[in-house]
Amino acid sequence: MEKVYLDNAATTPLDEAVFEEMKPYMLNYFGNPSSIHSHGRQVRAAIEKARKKVADLLNTSPSEIFFTSGGTEADNTAIRCTVEEYGVKNIITTGLEHHAVLHTVEMLAKRGDVNLHLLDLDPQGRVDLNQIDELLKKDPNTLVSLMHANNEIGTLNDIDAIANLTREHGAIFHTDTVQTMGHFKHDLQELKANFIVGSAHKFHGPKGVGFLYVNHERKIHPFIHGGAQERNMRGGTENVYGIIGLAKALELAYSHMDEHRKHIEGVKQYMIDQLKINIDGVEFNGTSADLDNSLYTVLNVSLPPSDDNDMLLFNLDINGISASGGSACSSGSNVGSHVLTALGSDPMRGAIRFSFSRFNTKEQVDYVISKLNEILTIRV
Repeated sequence: MEKVYLDNAATTPLDEAVFEEMKPYMLNYFGNPSSIHSHGRQVRAAIEKARKKVADLLNTSPSEIFFTSGGTEADNTAIRCTVEEYGVKNIITTGLEHHAVLHTVEMLAKRGDVNLHLLDLDPQGRVDLNQIDELLKKDPNTLVSLMHANNEIGTLNDIDAIANLTREHGAIFHTDTVQTMGHFKHDLQELKANFIVGSAHKFHGPKGVGFLYVNHERKIHPFIHGGAQERNMRGGTENVYGIIGLAKALELAYSHMDEHRKHIEGVKQYMIDQLKINIDGVEFNGTSADLDNSLYTVLNVSLPPSDDNDMLLFNLDINGISASGGSACSSGSNVGSHVLTALGSDPMRGAIRFSFSRFNTKEQVDYVISKLNEILTIRV
């Protein structure tokens, strides 16, 4: 068996068709898009074509799409610039957010810029809309920042309902859509969010490029200064071939989304079934084992308690299997999963996040199950 890659929530392999789309802008069309000569104008036109493609796929205006270095920059821009631009004094979020969000809001709270409210969660990591409603009634001068799908446990938030709720109160809504972009359809005429984000390498595009959607009703100032690029919203020469690749990857994702989803769900369900058959005491974190109510690319597996669980990923790696995970952090330790810790998971139970793409197969799952069985048998 060749090496098995099941860490697609961390990054996905570049689609060859995306590389071919990017290649001319690596070798032939090298002009600076800010230059007014023909070399520059040619590249500028390609960037604007890519912007329009992304906007069309998301059903919004090209003027609301800004290219960034990735999801982290996009999240930082939305959160920090909103707080500064609108004098926001409260942020509502959860302890499960990606560190691009969580560390940013914690920094703002520590600095005294905002009051931070972490929502209560059920054992699967789901929020209570009533709690959000009550907090917004107390003070609508609030930024609500909640991810669409959790990158570790696959739990989905109803971002349409959350967006409508924040709009009713006149609050601002930012949602980190990095894990669902290219895997779920986002219609920005229907979704009443102020900010969403994307990162190309999560949907078979290149690393180092992403985008931020900024609804025209809540314009913000730049986060990175130093030039008039991105219509004065982000200083710095554009990552031209990254932008070209992002647009192509998103186009391919939207064109084949139903087909890819069906394949991935088939592989994921097969793994769930095989794990239940082969491993006594196996459980699943979040809603990741519920295909109808989770991020279909992620399965977070909770293994029976053991002192050897910290070696699980290492042993899988030795056998050519790439995955990620980690147990809940033990008391006084920062090592492990902040998501599982926030949910109060048993730190003695090992957790492995297997995340899938359209390139994974059931044969790969069989290999992973056999090796996982060997690892668990040996440690007993």
